[in-house]
Amino acid sequence: MKKLKIILVIGLFTMAIFACTSNFEEVNTNPNTTNLGDIKASGMFEPLLYNGAKLWVNYSHFWNNELIQFTAFTGGSTRQEHRYFISDGNWESVWSAYNRYGNNVSHMYDLSVDQQDRSLEAIALTLKVMYMSNITDMFGDIPYAEAYTARKIGGTTKPKFDSQKEVYQQMFADLEAANNIYATNPTFIKTSLDGMYGGSMLKWQQFNNSQYLRLLMRVSGRSEMNVGAKMTEILNSPTKYPIFTSNADNATVIFSGNDPYRNQFAETNESTFTSSGRKLTEQLIKMTVISDVNGNQTYQDPRLGIIGKKNTSTATNPNNVWKGTIAGVAETNQSDADRGTSWLNAAVLARAESPTTYMDFAEVQFILAEAALNGFITGGATKAEEYYENALKASVEKWAEFGTFSEIPVTVTESDVTTFIASDLASWDSNTNKKELIGNQKYLALFWIGMEAYHEYRRTGYPVLTIGEGAVFNDRILPTRFAYPTTTIATNNANAQIALDRMGGSNNMKTPVWWSKQAIDSGI
Repeated sequence: MKKLKIILVIGLFTMAIFACTSNFEEVNTNPNTTNLGDIKASGMFEPLLYNGAKLWVNYSHFWNNELIQFTAFTGGSTRQEHRYFISDGNWESVWSAYNRYGNNVSHMYDLSVDQQDRSLEAIALTLKVMYMSNITDMFGDIPYAEAYTARKIGGTTKPKFDSQKEVYQQMFADLEAANNIYATNPTFIKTSLDGMYGGSMLKWQQFNNSQYLRLLMRVSGRSEMNVGAKMTEILNSPTKYPIFTSNADNATVIFSGNDPYRNQFAETNESTFTSSGRKLTEQLIKMTVISDVNGNQTYQDPRLGIIGKKNTSTATNPNNVWKGTIAGVAETNQSDADRGTSWLNAAVLARAESPTTYMDFAEVQFILAEAALNGFITGGATKAEEYYENALKASVEKWAEFGTFSEIPVTVTESDVTTFIASDLASWDSNTNKKELIGNQKYLALFWIGMEAYHEYRRTGYPVLTIGEGAVFNDRILPTRFAYPTTTIATNNANAQIALDRMGGSNNMKTPVWWSKQAIDSGI
């Protein structure tokens, strides 16, 4: 504890612990100038893990949920991401934040190699890919091979931008290298530092290879990546490539609730966290609630009462129903759209001890369900259904653990899980479009997991979203990428321009990234 506080206080890291206010964006700095000095690799690990978890869930709350219509900030005009009002300052904020983590984890890797700490060498590669995959998935082509080399002899402050295909190939190589190191079962020197896996190399290896599956699926629309062969190799070699096998393997960072091990939103109240601004949307409600012909709500997804809180005001919600606001609603209609709407369950999500999940078992099972259905792996529709139902069960059971923290405790039984899987919301047999069914339910299961739902929407086109009339800031086009910030264009113009020319578009939020459904369908 004392060591972590010292590291945080003296600022060995430039990472910001993001505040939950309208000024949540971190101070913009040039990640290539970061100089962390000569320290132990182990001294960098814990802040990377915990502060990275805070960034992960903070961006889920402020960016992912708004773009992908889990929530909509309708409490004023200070934040209008659900209307696609995203400025250069926002691009700079996101670019700098992820790059700081990429820079710091790359530095931890270099130190671990010098200090012959094989456990942290492998973990650094796993975390590097996690951060770097988000940068490329948000922006497209990015520096990878030459990134963060300014502090090295022969390095550069103007790294070339690799194509997204090249970035993915390099990330896959890093995941392979990490997997090989984990296989030697190196010793994690101080297990108390690891608030996710307690220093277990097997658990970290499972996370590494589960992330491998995530990224293979991300580029599965590109036939030249031959993802089916690699997925098959991973599944056929469980000893060489262990992956998540249950919720016990989830990559979840545990917070004790004691400073500084506190959830990102521990200092917020319900009003600032959600009810005065971020409301649940009608998109989320329609996917989690069944209504009869008279509009009576007859059944709900068992997760809804855990992640959400119904507005029980008899004045604004006299029928006591789950109601969502309209994502992208025009400002003139905002008041009517907000009346009686539900909001996030702060008692569950903003607890000081509320954990952050980087990736879970449910996501792996959804990946395998889609892979089987598409013929990337064996089993066809029969096996796809099995994986799909495993995914639903895992997701519901994960959230069920937190039902007790709700103001009105929520209990989810095994029977409830069975009923949900058989309901019209989720039934394999009742839904003819299996790809859409998998995509829709995976979207819901990715709630509160970083930017993953946004990435997946651009890859699959699911769920089918209705763009609000007020989403005028990007010509009513849900952002396909974030633009390179002006500071990057100014300081590394030649390389950035090569990347933009290669991506075939201007530096805006309408150019599709290489792996996206839009790019593939357009033949880009």
